[in-house]
Amino acid sequence: MDVQLLIILALFAAALFYIGRRFWLAFAAKGQAGCAKGCGGACGAALDVEALQRTIEARAPSH
Repeated sequence: MDVQLLIILALFAAALFYIGRRFWLAFAAKGQAGCAKGCGGACGAALDVEALQRTIEARAPSH
């Protein structure tokens, strides 16, 4: 085999591995807690909407 062909095949295999890994992390790992980025919920996925609503209502001026 030619050396150039081996280099091309190695680069192609590396690209397939990279793309496959990205798909795996994006779709198959959704069973974990948090968002798809894998941050564990620190990026706002665990937002307490009820507490936010109470804060907004407490700060709103009375009419």
